[in-house]
Amino acid sequence: MNTSASASPPFVPQMRLYQQWLAEHRQLQFDDYPSMWHWSVTHLEDFWQSAWDYLGLQSPTPHSVVLERNVMPGARWFVGAQVNYAQQVMRHVDAAHAAGMAAIISNNERGERREMSWPELKRQVAALALHLQAQGVQPGDRVAAYLPNIAQTMVAFLAVTSIGGIWSVCAPDMGTNAVLDRFKQISPKVLIAIDGVTYGGKDLERHSVVSELRAALPSITHVVVYRNLGGVPVPDHCTDWGDIMQRNDAATQAFEPLWMPFNHPLWIVYSSGTTGLPKPLVHDHGGTMLNGMAHKNLHYDVACSYEPNSWGEKFLWYSSTGWVMWNAQLSGLLSGTTCVIYDGNPGGSKDKPDWGVLWRYAAQEGVTFFGGGAAYFANCMKAGIDLAAIDGLHTVRALGTTGSPLSAEVQQWGTTQFQQVYAKAGVSKPDIWWCNISGGTDAGAYVGGHRELPMVAGEMQCRLLGVSVEAWNEQGQPVIDEVGELVVTQPLPCMPPFFWGDTENQRYLGSYFDTYPPGVGRHPGGGNLPAEAGAVWRHGDWLKITPEGRAIIYGRSDATINRHGLRMGTSELYSAVEALPEVLDSMVVDLEYLGKDSYMPLFVVLREGLTLDDALRQRLSGAIRTALSPRFVPDEMFQVAEIPRTLSGKKQELPIKKLMLGQPLEKVLNKDAMANPGCLDWYVAMAKRHLARV
Repeated sequence: MNTSASASPPFVPQMRLYQQWLAEHRQLQFDDYPSMWHWSVTHLEDFWQSAWDYLGLQSPTPHSVVLERNVMPGARWFVGAQVNYAQQVMRHVDAAHAAGMAAIISNNERGERREMSWPELKRQVAALALHLQAQGVQPGDRVAAYLPNIAQTMVAFLAVTSIGGIWSVCAPDMGTNAVLDRFKQISPKVLIAIDGVTYGGKDLERHSVVSELRAALPSITHVVVYRNLGGVPVPDHCTDWGDIMQRNDAATQAFEPLWMPFNHPLWIVYSSGTTGLPKPLVHDHGGTMLNGMAHKNLHYDVACSYEPNSWGEKFLWYSSTGWVMWNAQLSGLLSGTTCVIYDGNPGGSKDKPDWGVLWRYAAQEGVTFFGGGAAYFANCMKAGIDLAAIDGLHTVRALGTTGSPLSAEVQQWGTTQFQQVYAKAGVSKPDIWWCNISGGTDAGAYVGGHRELPMVAGEMQCRLLGVSVEAWNEQGQPVIDEVGELVVTQPLPCMPPFFWGDTENQRYLGSYFDTYPPGVGRHPGGGNLPAEAGAVWRHGDWLKITPEGRAIIYGRSDATINRHGLRMGTSELYSAVEALPEVLDSMVVDLEYLGKDSYMPLFVVLREGLTLDDALRQRLSGAIRTALSPRFVPDEMFQVAEIPRTLSGKKQELPIKKLMLGQPLEKVLNKDAMANPGCLDWYVAMAKRHLARV
């Protein structure tokens, strides 16, 4: 595998190393990135084979074909190959350890810093894997986890997957009902859980939730409990994680992960719709590894160097285990990168807000890549964090964001802050690189970063290699410099092969392929899509591809604003509104009625002590007129205590829209899957008042 250079000689981006490799090993040279991207999506087999070779993936048996059927859904990749996610991780144990690199560095609100070496990671994975095998876990069995963002969760995942088990995790901030909505669908054999967590300065016990989960999941035959808080003994019917980790015998030393077929299920993740149960998406070993490594190495520019005493990568992407970015953080181990993780509230506590927590931690550990949700960076800007006052942050060379569109204002704030960080440290570096990405739990990222392309605040630099993503208009035609539906017209190795329990594929087809079924839409080069080409993946986001090849995400296409014939995603309005210093958060919904005028209310959270008076309403209206158009000035504005958000921080525009259109609360969202369900009473009352007058 090619690796990034150490501090001396100068650092060379991974994308450039890959281009050099293509020239040497494939005799391929490209004038610019758009031409390389076009090759990658029109020569799918050549590109993904090159990714396999460049990244050094291994299989004890050769694959007969890279892509058996170029069709969606139903594509089969690398037929005949055998892989294992855990096996790929363990390949790095000796080299990374010899280079003095840790596998995982962790910390929490209690200040309990821990460093796990690569050999210790291997030993703990083996100890738990052997224990699970002794409990009868076979390839294909599901193992459910109720664990936070700690090193033990990564160990548990690797142990499960090393023996062919199928992993599924829920974060401990999720209530019992929300967890059961997920785990009941997959009938897990084993539950690995935690006794409690510390969040926002408070200890939150979880023994009672674990007992409820076990009682409601009759398929569970064994429970392992990690004592995070301590104090309460592990129940008699459970096994103490600490006891399992005492094992260090010849069997643990000799343990090796099992080789599994390329398409063997790896994990089940959940993408919540606004109604019905969460969708249990199955991802497989091979597609997840190959896609994750290709995009993380090349587009995140996260790799490593094994040269002794050399500069090593330290990768931090703050996430809950309930967000797919935990999976992305974990993928750093696939290429021998040190994962730096934090368990706790990144904003301090309610009594003592502190948005400098993660920044100080990153400086302490010498983090090189610092990622988080776009809302996190916006909160840091609003809080007035002075990054230059934190010594040690000059090691950070990249900032990653996703989860929601990042405003140009926030990106410029971060850039200015890091100019000051570098100047204070006396280091000569270019502006901080923002690796803005967008995709989904469903099938990974679609658009993202490229270290050597121009940065434009508020935009993503490119479409990712191998991802045939386009913006389509209402006629199913690709458009440039226009907002359209985000679609993927060619299969990806990481697309879920199916939903768990969806025997007829009806939920799967209805979720992504009913808008553009076989024969609907057009190829980029013109001509109708033949029926044998299958359907086209519709993701549900508004996307614009610029003439230069950059990408702008405008929010969910099902929560769009359509005012007087002009269509717009909500993110542009949020950028205008939240740029005002008085506004901490906002949400807008556009209600459309048959035979009636549309109605668009704006909800705003203001700084403490402020009131939404006429003067502020005029300022908000003026900001929207200036940044967007008078068409998008709301019909009414309301001051609220909170904006309803999912556990991963996304604004719940569509559920509130449906609530205000008259649908009952229990039909439009699940309180247990919300970060702040207590705020809903106000919206329910407001919806009733609104419906009474329309």
